[in-house]
Amino acid sequence: MTVSIQNENDVEVGESIPPMTAHAVSVSLPTWKANVGYEEGEDWVVKSMKTGYPRFFIHKTIEAFASDIVSKHGQTSQRAMLFPTHVIAERCQKFIISRLPDEEQHVRIVDLVPISEKARSEELAIISPQVSAVLFPQEAFKVAKQFWQHSGDGVSSRRAEYCHGLFKEGVLVEPSTIEGSPKFCKGPRRYQNKSSIDLGRPADKSNGNIDPQDPTRFVEERFGRNLDISKTRNAKLAVRRRIAGSLTADVGLSEAVSSKSDVNEVAKHSDRSEDDVYLYPCGMSSIFNTHRNLMATKGSLKSVVYGFPYIDTLKIVEKFGPGSQFYGFGSSEELDDLEKRLEGGERFLALFTEFPGNPQLRSPDLKRIRALADKYDFYVVVDETIGNFLNVNVLPYADVVVSSLTKIFSGDSNVMGGSLVLNPKGKHYNELKQTWSRDYEDNHWAEDSIFLERNSRDFVSRIERININAEAICDVLRAHPRVKKVYYPKYSETRANYDNCRTPTGGYGGLLSVTFYSKEDSVAFFDHLDAVKGPSLGTNFTLSSPYVILAHYGELDWCASWGVEADLVRVSVGLEEPRKLVSTFQRALESLSS
Repeated sequence: MTVSIQNENDVEVGESIPPMTAHAVSVSLPTWKANVGYEEGEDWVVKSMKTGYPRFFIHKTIEAFASDIVSKHGQTSQRAMLFPTHVIAERCQKFIISRLPDEEQHVRIVDLVPISEKARSEELAIISPQVSAVLFPQEAFKVAKQFWQHSGDGVSSRRAEYCHGLFKEGVLVEPSTIEGSPKFCKGPRRYQNKSSIDLGRPADKSNGNIDPQDPTRFVEERFGRNLDISKTRNAKLAVRRRIAGSLTADVGLSEAVSSKSDVNEVAKHSDRSEDDVYLYPCGMSSIFNTHRNLMATKGSLKSVVYGFPYIDTLKIVEKFGPGSQFYGFGSSEELDDLEKRLEGGERFLALFTEFPGNPQLRSPDLKRIRALADKYDFYVVVDETIGNFLNVNVLPYADVVVSSLTKIFSGDSNVMGGSLVLNPKGKHYNELKQTWSRDYEDNHWAEDSIFLERNSRDFVSRIERININAEAICDVLRAHPRVKKVYYPKYSETRANYDNCRTPTGGYGGLLSVTFYSKEDSVAFFDHLDAVKGPSLGTNFTLSSPYVILAHYGELDWCASWGVEADLVRVSVGLEEPRKLVSTFQRALESLSS
């Protein structure tokens, strides 16, 4: 019998989260059945999807641009993947050929740049509107998609939207055709003035631009908040300063970049510098490029992946290097085994770990890991996305700290971003700094940076509220007799490891997971929970998913072998009023008794 569930926060299958948001980074999968249907490729789910998580679902704006590039520069039997630079496109090309060597002659790169040096040196130099497309046979799409997903280095939907407009006008062309090109045009109308939102002008759809009064843009940009692309550099500086700890208050952009000495007491004692903060298109890009640069610095050695990781971290180490030593429990016994291997002469490039892990929220013993790294000379890379740098300070134990800014740093679920911090006090700092100085290229798209800076201004106050809300939800779940286990750093057997890195004002974060004694209870709880449901985490609103089903559907037995249950429900707690949020979870639990 089908149960009708009436929830205030019901969002139809396939709608963006937030709804009517053109560049949303999540998508509604509101029932357990919808999540399974998505993984099974069922039409009623897949054909309803307006968007999806960007590394797994290629945004329709990007697809449209890729299709037009193929139409002009390729063949009907081909598809294309779009990247911000030729160098990244070459990596994708090599990856495809390494998996499909017979296709070598059929995989090529088409570079598209503005039609004149003048264009590149004036207004458009701020945003660098170039794209490099990798064209390949349709049969190679699954392989190309692996590179897109694992590397995180594909173009963003906003970059594609802007560059597609230039391409249609004949402004974005192959370098070989630049001489004698038509007169340069500044591109889509919303970029011709300082403000990228011009509600006072009539719609201009002649080149495929979105109507400035289209409701999706109206909702996304919060009733016309202006975005000035000329302020891109300052926006990126402000973001880097927030990550470095020198900005902890909601201030305007001009104040944020006015003085390097204008920092509070927290920043004065910070062990990170804005000069050692690097921005990437997304969190996975920062991990991918860390692994690539570490191999460039030290050589091609196996890495250790310690603790059950987010899916792509392990895939990166396995597919783009000589492999990994995987310790999926994140236990002290596994560190014992690692130490024995090291004592026996085995050597590793790096140890990758999350603090805390996803989805079991276990915290690794970073103090012991650091001691082993110093003794046996391997790098330590810590992903602090779940803990976030206001709750925990993991930099003293790491050579590199990576994070997804798409999550709680932004909160609005409408922009992608990633960061990487080098530890200036680390044993390997000088050699790593040299590598990054040679290799780093800022490919975070201008408008994405502006959104990210605006979204992150109230980062500190949001973290405080979310920490409180998450603990309240844990109390509700832990008290229910049908709940098997609540995973949360405060209640983990690894809490001491977390507390060792917790900042003086830090809490335990906004992410938790819950398991039940039966699958039926997991499904009932999830379906009755009056919150939006879809991939991602760290949103300003409560967001849940049957995480293992969604992230590991094809390897559930493998997950179970590491103690990760298929019916686990993951909850990213938002900013809702605490009493209302508690009531929401209590009502979902009441469904278990029916």
